[in-house]
Amino acid sequence: MVEIVKLPAAALSKAIRNKAISATEAVDAYLNRIKAVNPELNAVVQLCEKSAHDQASKADKALAHGDITGLLHGVPFTIKDSFDTAGLISTGGTKGRSNHVPSRDATIVSRLRASGAILLGKTNTSELTLSYETKNLIYGQTNNPYDLSRSPGGSSGGAAAIVAVGGSAFDIGSDYGGSLRFPAHCCGIATIKPTSGRVPRTGHILPFGGVLDSFQQMGPLARSVEDLSLILPIIAGPDDIDPGILPMALYDPNAVDLTGLKVAFHSDNGIISPSPETEKVVRETAECLEDGGLIVTEIRPNGIEQSYNLMIELLSADGGTSIRRLLQDAGTKEHTLPWLGRAEPLDAAHFDTLIMRWYRFRSIMLSFFKDYDIILSPVNAFPAMPPGSFGADLEAFSYTMTYNITGWPAAVLRGGTSPEGLPIGVQIVAHPGREDVALAVAAYIEKALGEFQPAPI
Repeated sequence: MVEIVKLPAAALSKAIRNKAISATEAVDAYLNRIKAVNPELNAVVQLCEKSAHDQASKADKALAHGDITGLLHGVPFTIKDSFDTAGLISTGGTKGRSNHVPSRDATIVSRLRASGAILLGKTNTSELTLSYETKNLIYGQTNNPYDLSRSPGGSSGGAAAIVAVGGSAFDIGSDYGGSLRFPAHCCGIATIKPTSGRVPRTGHILPFGGVLDSFQQMGPLARSVEDLSLILPIIAGPDDIDPGILPMALYDPNAVDLTGLKVAFHSDNGIISPSPETEKVVRETAECLEDGGLIVTEIRPNGIEQSYNLMIELLSADGGTSIRRLLQDAGTKEHTLPWLGRAEPLDAAHFDTLIMRWYRFRSIMLSFFKDYDIILSPVNAFPAMPPGSFGADLEAFSYTMTYNITGWPAAVLRGGTSPEGLPIGVQIVAHPGREDVALAVAAYIEKALGEFQPAPI
């Protein structure tokens, strides 16, 4: 039998329901793996061993009586420390919440538990999820499993690192500018940033609301694309609390006919050129899709060159007021956000002009996309970087920023490897509400490319 921690979540779920593996065996296997790798990674920052064992025992007893809680019955998972978990310290990476224990779960956590999943613990995040590396003043820095001297990316770096090494069947992260997609790229796993308005943010350290509310989406991180398709429907849909979430239809990726789908691909977004190996991986992925019967055209969206400057201006428009409010609410006096307050808030006239630029940009992008089903691009200009090096090349993150500005769904999976042995991901963007198309294309690529060398840790 394949080692438990190497099974995709979907396969593990079936094995537990078929009684080939018990929930207790699964929990023990993952806890042992966490204990073996976490001293080097510092990815898991809170463990809840007793409750995990208790839940596993209940799951096994229920199954023995023919009772199945849901699709994830007995499947162990971790969750980013930016989400509230009842009875377990939830810091959001900010010092004022070092000992904060919520009384209730975030909506996503509640939904996963209701589906039978068993929480193992919390994974490290950057402070308030506002950095592309995973480091904070409470738990320190998380390391990349492919090269411990590099970052796993952020802000869902702890999640991506532990999933990559088989320490968790899956995790859930957040994405405000690439915080799901960049860590997945750095750690060689799969993720999807859903359509804006798809998954509730209730109980997250960076809450719903505000002018930039549509930027942030929540999504799963896993080792296989099939797992993303399994988990997304469980966490999606209105919760009658987050006002930005809509009752959108969620379609089945297995029903998508790939033949004849139109793909626009670009390896350079006109803002910053990627590393040669990144460009090579994107081009080879485009060729793979063409071999599969998709219609592939090398072209980049009109106006995409505006996305970096637009994102930075939107993030700094309030001069840091909203972030200072979050720090104050958390009781944080010492923080890791050195950029905070460097920009002056815009006056009403300039703010109005900026918002109109944003909506014109979205309109231009939509007009381009009407002729295509998918946009294929790099996730980032570079593979995983050393800690502390992110400020020098922030434009590298413009490849993910674009699709927070538009709110479109974007899947990421590994497409290749750098000369240093680091994973390189590709980004697959679909129309609003069509996660099924992005996931279907990602699944085809995953199957066509086969397995990559796992992390050495």
